[in-house]
Amino acid sequence: MPVEMNATITRRDEINHGLLVLRVSPDFALPEFEAGQYVVLGLPGSRTRVDYADPEDPAADLDKLIKRAYSIASSSLEGEYLEFYVALVHSGGLSPRLFALREGDRIWLGKKIVGMFTLEDVAPGRDILFVATGTGLAPYLSMLRSGYRFEDRHKTVVIHGAKVSWDLGYSRELSALAARWPGFHYLPIIDEIERDPEWPGKVGFVYEYIDDGTVSRILGHGLDPDNTSVFLCGNPLMIEGMEKMLTGEGFKIHSRREPGNVFVERFWAD
Repeated sequence: MPVEMNATITRRDEINHGLLVLRVSPDFALPEFEAGQYVVLGLPGSRTRVDYADPEDPAADLDKLIKRAYSIASSSLEGEYLEFYVALVHSGGLSPRLFALREGDRIWLGKKIVGMFTLEDVAPGRDILFVATGTGLAPYLSMLRSGYRFEDRHKTVVIHGAKVSWDLGYSRELSALAARWPGFHYLPIIDEIERDPEWPGKVGFVYEYIDDGTVSRILGHGLDPDNTSVFLCGNPLMIEGMEKMLTGEGFKIHSRREPGNVFVERFWAD
C-alpha cells in the first residue's frame, strides 16, 4: 500500500547541479528539536530522477518508499518549515529524486527528529571549532541560526571544505556573520584549484587551517582540549583524519557514556 506524502516543498534553491537547498513544510505541527539533529525524508521509487543522475536498476521496486536521514539546516526556533542542504549522489536512491522536485511537490517527512550532535554537552565559555565538508555544514547552520550566543567571549570558527568555490553553499550568510560578530570566523577552503583557478582563497583540505596555525591565531591559543570543543561532520575520510589528529593532541571523542570534547556526526546520505 503506498505511503501517503505528508509535507510540501515550499522553496527550492539549486546552488548548482550538485547542491540543492530545500524547504519542507509538513501537514502536521513540527515537534520541538535541538539544533544539530536530523530527520528522515522519503519519496516513492516511482518518482522521477533527474536526467543527469546515473540510470537506476530497472528491477528497482517502484512502490518502495526510499528513505534517508538528513540534518536540519533551519533554526530550531522556526516552526513552519525545515530546511535541508542536499548533495546529489549520482548513483544514489533518494537524492536524484529530491533534485527532480519542484515547489509545490509532495514529500514524506518523518515525525521524529533525533540525534546527539548538538551543543547540549558543550560547557559554557569554551571555544568551538566547527569542521565540515560539503553538506556536512547543515547542522552547524541550524546551531548558528538558533539563538547562538555570538556575543559571548568565546571564539567560534567554521572551517568549510569543498571541491570548488561554487560548492561553498551558504558562504554569503557565514561571511555576513563573520563581518557582524568579532568572535566568529569563517574559513572556506577548496581542493580542486585546477577547476577553479581564479579562487583567491586557501587550497587543500580542512586540516590545513590547523597545521598552518590559523586556528590557533584566531583562538589566541593552541588547539587545546581544556578550552576547545570540536565538531566534525561530512566526508568519512575527513572525520577519520581529524579524529586521529585531535586524539593525538589529547582530545577525546564524545559519547553519552564517556563525555569528551570532539563531537562527530557520521551518517552519509545518498
